[in-house]
Amino acid sequence: MKSIKERRLHPRLDQKLPLNLAVDGYHFSTSTRNISCVGAYCHLDKYMPPFTKISVKLSLPDKDQPGKGTIVECRGVVVRTEDEANGGFNLAIFFNEMRDEQRKKIARYISKLLP
Repeated sequence: MKSIKERRLHPRLDQKLPLNLAVDGYHFSTSTRNISCVGAYCHLDKYMPPFTKISVKLSLPDKDQPGKGTIVECRGVVVRTEDEANGGFNLAIFFNEMRDEQRKKIARYISKLLP
């Protein structure tokens, strides 16, 4: 049987990382289920429709220096919202406005943890 080739251009890492989202003055704290340098997948208790524009603040821990880490801030858009069987919603967020230096922080973090 042939192995399935990863179609994504940017590697995705299954990692639980602190994630803060802001929409129209409302703030939500959650964590990622997976992350890449172009987007994140997370869970929220509140429904957020696709195409919602959001502010994103992501915390990348430094395993070599516990208590220290890197903050990545950008703008994103919800590209998919799915009902979660146990309640709430799973959101796929695309980082549509991100400075290159911020994207590189995520890419470096992921490359340290991928085999």
